[in-house]
Amino acid sequence: MIRLMGIDPGLRFMGWGIIDVDGNRLKHVASGVIATDGQESVPLRLCELHGKLQNLIREYAPAEAAVEETYVNRNGSSTLKLGYARGVALLTPAYEGLPVAEYGAMMVKKSVVGTGAATKEQVTMMVKRLLPGVAIHKADASDALAVAICHAHHRASAAHVALGKRMA
Repeated sequence: MIRLMGIDPGLRFMGWGIIDVDGNRLKHVASGVIATDGQESVPLRLCELHGKLQNLIREYAPAEAAVEETYVNRNGSSTLKLGYARGVALLTPAYEGLPVAEYGAMMVKKSVVGTGAATKEQVTMMVKRLLPGVAIHKADASDALAVAICHAHHRASAAHVALGKRMA
């Protein structure tokens, strides 16, 4: 069994999700959102994201982390701030010694729903189906769990490919 953490970066709301993977079985451990105060300065908000993410990693002890890649939008300032949050999402688990994988939004959707054009509602519905009993309170937490599920699927595929190469 391995414990994985998925992170959906955001400066205002950073989603996080922890799952346990045992073969092809997935189990929800915990999930939520780290919210920062938009009235605070960006450096203080980044410190808050880092500290809370670090505490979650230390509390739940995942073996690996996966972060969703962000897309560029029309507002340059918003894109830059999102990039700062993404930097924290990549740095914090790496700083804690975890391997960190990155997946684009379309890859996450395709891995969880079966199509890269899935809506947020479809992603949430499939996360609930794949992790029975999970209560989703914010889309950011659902997205983070989807990132963790995507990573679980890709880890399993990579392991099968590696095993096949060793057997050949």
